[in-house]
Amino acid sequence: MQIGKKIKNLRLKSGLTQEELGERTDLSKGYISQLERDLSSPSMETFFSILEVLGCTPEKFFESGDSIQKVVYSEEDQTGYKDEEKGYEIHWLVPESNEKEMEPVRLLFKEKGEFKEFEPSSSETYGYCLNGRVAIRIGTRYYSASAGESIYFSAADTHQITNDFDGPSEIILVATNSYL
Repeated sequence: MQIGKKIKNLRLKSGLTQEELGERTDLSKGYISQLERDLSSPSMETFFSILEVLGCTPEKFFESGDSIQKVVYSEEDQTGYKDEEKGYEIHWLVPESNEKEMEPVRLLFKEKGEFKEFEPSSSETYGYCLNGRVAIRIGTRYYSASAGESIYFSAADTHQITNDFDGPSEIILVATNSYL
């Protein structure tokens, strides 16, 4: 087993640099680099400290990679939330997707419906408009996507998606660094 490679993968999934991981574990960036390249082996105390910062249990770390991943998710797997006041309904298409690198959701809007406004983040968002037309406000700029059109943007500014159609609209969104 390549412990260093697994530590590096966990660090990257956590969005940390070697320096940030080092600061949180009182280790140097150089030592983290040596661990990740399997040039050095950590003590048990150091290893557990790294796993704690990376949010991983030892059991999970040493799990065999032979486990079968779930690939197909049915409608029964979805969870949803409806906000009658704002006129939208959201369906998380993959359970625990907020713990994964991408978070796919389906948004259904009533006429004049609006999804909540989001603060800037390091996320990127892709969307595909299935029905109707949606407006996307990013900072002070507005964009519009109709059925059959895609959107893609960096969430580096405040942003909001609203229904821009005289009737219901529907869009599939996939965001990185879960924020939905």
